Amino acid sequence: MSSQNQKGYLLLYRSNEWYKALSQEDLQVVIQHNKAWIDRLTGQGKAKPGHALERKGATVFGNNGRFVSDGPFAESKEVIGGYLLLNVETIEEAIAIAQSSPTLAYGTSIEVRPVAEECPLDVRARELAREEQFANA
Repeated sequence: MSSQNQKGYLLLYRSNEWYKALSQEDLQVVIQHNKAWIDRLTGQGKAKPGHALERKGATVFGNNGRFVSDGPFAESKEVIGGYLLLNVETIEEAIAIAQSSPTLAYGTSIEVRPVAEECPLDVRARELAREEQFANA
């Protein structure tokens, strides 16, 4: 990533498996268009290849990871199906790239999220340390 922008942006693809309704010919066209789009972005240095995510998995939650439910967001009709990591300067550019995705024509949605420069736990720990330092001064 550039020295000006250490964050980057993550595109999260949400889908309801629309591709299952396509013919073999239509599916090949979508694959070719999407591959060309990603190849262009990676060739320009604006993206690192992402990956599709399996439709299976687990969600771990509760104190000490006590509870596990089958499938990621099993109650949702639109699960995160994949991701692409962008190396661009602004969220506006990330949004413009997301808007140019060939898969949007088929009903997918793409969530654009900035990658945090640091973990919020570390930020909060520093805040608490400063508060404690001032309280003891």
